[in-house]
Amino acid sequence: MSTLNVGLVQHACSGDLQQNLAKSIEGITDAAENGAKLVVLQELHRSLYFCQVESTDLFDLAEPIPGPSTELFGALAKELGIVIVTSLFEKRAPGLYHNTAVVLESDGSIAGKYRKMHIPDDPGFYEKFYFTPGDMGFEPIQTSVGKLGILVCWDQWFPEAARLMAMSGAELLIYPTAIGWNPDDDEAEQNRQRDAWVTIQRSHAIANGLPVVAVNRVGHEADPAGGPGTEFWGTSFVAGPQGEFLFEADTESELSVVVPVDLARSESVRRWWPYLRDRRVDHYGDLLKLYRD
Repeated sequence: MSTLNVGLVQHACSGDLQQNLAKSIEGITDAAENGAKLVVLQELHRSLYFCQVESTDLFDLAEPIPGPSTELFGALAKELGIVIVTSLFEKRAPGLYHNTAVVLESDGSIAGKYRKMHIPDDPGFYEKFYFTPGDMGFEPIQTSVGKLGILVCWDQWFPEAARLMAMSGAELLIYPTAIGWNPDDDEAEQNRQRDAWVTIQRSHAIANGLPVVAVNRVGHEADPAGGPGTEFWGTSFVAGPQGEFLFEADTESELSVVVPVDLARSESVRRWWPYLRDRRVDHYGDLLKLYRD
């Protein structure tokens, strides 16, 4: 297929796991009813973004893969005849956890998974406490709707990750995300941060000649430790292979939307702008160094 209808589900989360699940299911179902063949959920959509604090009790949110969520979303994918990209807190073994995106095929099976490679550790985003860095590399996942380059949130700031997915044949770059503002920052700083987030991902689309799908949550989530919490800025979007906006959500709305994406356009764009042809791999060895002195 040339044109792929991609569904994006952007919503707020609460401490009620069943309510969050109901929102995700409603968004997926609505997207499928409006023609989506691929639906992407936001990062860690089952719960509040728990990484604002470090608490060993919160490891109880994790689950195995396969497990309850993959069974549920797999059954939903099969019922609706679509591919679903979920984002789960994976319990791999006692004491070993990952931030993992899972792709459910339209027959209900697990097409593949991706374990988040770049793990942040910043105020309000203490992910290194919870997640072991991924060990599966940057490998696209083959599905009935195309070869999907799945990356997760903090990965979106690293051009190397997008490039390696593109070099492995990804037809689409997908970023489930949970990112927001510190409410104490002034409006100018908040806008700079959001604009940077959008710009870096559009640049991955341009540099690799691929469409990009980014799905983020909305709403304020309080800091259990008493800090300002995080105001998630939404702005889920789809960009074409020249970075052009095909869709952009606002910063507050809960929504389920379907965006047509022309996968065949990447071939034309790469012929016009042959970045992959003109790379000088014979002079890029220093990219493997931590810092070039």
